[in-house]
This record gives sequence, structure tokens and C-alpha cells, in this order.
Amino acid sequence: MVTDVILTAVCSFDGVEFDQITRCPHCSGPLMGYDLRDKKFATLKESDHERSITVRVKRFTCKTCGKLINADEPFYPDSRIGSIIIDLYRTLSETMPSNRAARIIDAMGIVVDRTTWRNYSSRVMPDIPTVDIFGMKLPISILTISTIAARLPEGGRIEGAEALAACGFPSAYRAAPDLLPAGKERNKRKKQEEKEEREPGAP
Repeated sequence: MVTDVILTAVCSFDGVEFDQITRCPHCSGPLMGYDLRDKKFATLKESDHERSITVRVKRFTCKTCGKLINADEPFYPDSRIGSIIIDLYRTLSETMPSNRAARIIDAMGIVVDRTTWRNYSSRVMPDIPTVDIFGMKLPISILTISTIAARLPEGGRIEGAEALAACGFPSAYRAAPDLLPAGKERNKRKKQEEKEEREPGAP
């Protein structure tokens, strides 16, 4: 039952478009639409194959500073996995060893490699509102999104703004400057994530 709730939440993101942002986060300048691209949100094991859950994220260029900006999206900054999956791992890790939390998520059919979990477990993240379901502590975002998805008519799709609100607008989160990893570690992490994105089946 818990697995069904979690997978319903994850799958509800498939094909959802995120195309809203009010201003440049760097200089507060006005934005102009640039393009729309697919981003992998999750990888699921289904029988003898893997299925990618992807979202569509609009990109903009800032008219003031010229930087390329993503719309508000269901990812924490500098991450390659949907925020609800990271929240699930962190929530489970509060009540059990992190390697057991990773095994439980893998048993649910959500594919994430150990290196990725190590990268995300050491990061500074916001507090996660939780709820107890069948004796397991889960992020409220997962329950909310699963409930929204269950109420949709057949063939319906959750709205991007609704999904972001349920997730707590993760892309807007910024850790305090003195809590960020050192520059070299951040660059190393970024290269590793880019490598994972290029590899087939990597999250």
C-alpha cells in the first residue's frame, strides 16, 4: 500500500510541464522564453526494463544579465532526481540507517545508485514535513501529490503549479552560503552528476 502511494506520486509527474518563473533569481531582471526541454525526474524498474519519468521544463534568458534560467521546477538546486525522492530518502534515513533506506527505495522499484545517495545525503536541505502512514514516516508532499493524482479523471494530468506547491517549491531553496560545500567539492559533484545523466539508466 505504501509503495503504491509513493509510485503513484512519482508517476504523476510524467510529462508535466513547468513553465512559470516571475523574475531572474540572479538579478531580478525580466525574462524572455528560450526553449522547453525534457528532464529526467526518476527511473523506475518495471518487470525486465527501466522506465524514465520525465518532466518538461521551460528555460528563459534574462534580458538584464543574459543568464539562462529554468522555470520553477520539482528539483532541488544542483540535483538530478525529483525532490520527492530525495525527501523520501532523507525521511526514511531519520528512523533507520541510510543504507537500509536506500534498499527500501530500491525494493519499491525506484532506481538510484549508491554514489548519488552519498552525494545527496551530505547536503544541507530544508526541513521536510512528514506524516505517519501504516507505521512509516513519509514526506507529506508524497501523500498530497498521490491524493491529487488519484482524483484526476482518466487521462488527466497534474498541473505544474499544483505539483510545485505540494513539493514546497524545492528549486527556490538556497542553503546559507557558509553551509555550502567547498568549491572543489561542488565542481566534483557537478561533474559526477553530468556523467550520471549521460549514462543510460542513471538517475
